[in-house]
Amino acid sequence: MDFVDWDSVPVQLVLVATAFGLTALVGLERRLRRKSAGLRTHALVGTGSAVFTLVSAYGFGALPGIDAGPDPSRVAAQIVTGIGFLGAGVIFTNRDVVHGLTTAASIWLAAAIGMACGAGLVPLAVAATGLHLFSAVALTPLSRRLPRIVAPQGLRLRYTDGRGVLREVLAVVDELQLSASVVSSRRIDGPETPEVDLLLRLEGKTDLRTAAVQLSAVAGVLEVSQQRLEGDSGD
Repeated sequence: MDFVDWDSVPVQLVLVATAFGLTALVGLERRLRRKSAGLRTHALVGTGSAVFTLVSAYGFGALPGIDAGPDPSRVAAQIVTGIGFLGAGVIFTNRDVVHGLTTAASIWLAAAIGMACGAGLVPLAVAATGLHLFSAVALTPLSRRLPRIVAPQGLRLRYTDGRGVLREVLAVVDELQLSASVVSSRRIDGPETPEVDLLLRLEGKTDLRTAAVQLSAVAGVLEVSQQRLEGDSGD
């Protein structure tokens, strides 16, 4: 018995080809910027997502012994989960700066574009591709200027370990109405007592110099220095 709906085959092929073309554009933009995931990766992710979506929509409805209709949402949910693992593979950290977030997001978008094509939502897929290209052309130069205005502040502290100094430091940060997060922490075995080298990301209205002066007065803090922090590198 023939379970293939040959009448829908041309439409399926057009949708897969559309997914390939649109996600190839996304990958081409990444390739021109010399990122880790480029043309082939994005095109394959988009094409695969479209094929998975089409299989879930057309592949099981006519099989014998299956009374329930197809449920494309089940396969779609698995695509989203799987792409998360693939995107995580292009993210890495170098010198306290995270790289690859934008490329991981573009892979995630490529999967969404492919799924939209597979579901027959071609205008939505075209719009998503256009928005990606717009963000790459228009938002990238803007994001490079923003750090000079709203860049998170960074302070590197060296303090004596084991004396509750960190607790006092965080209390001062709270008094200054700053939001603090630990970027990196490293224990140093000194000749007398162990020390900790701590890099804090500080965000708020208080000036960085004021915060440095206040933290320098905390008992046990040996050194405080300013450090410029980078946000999303755009990779």
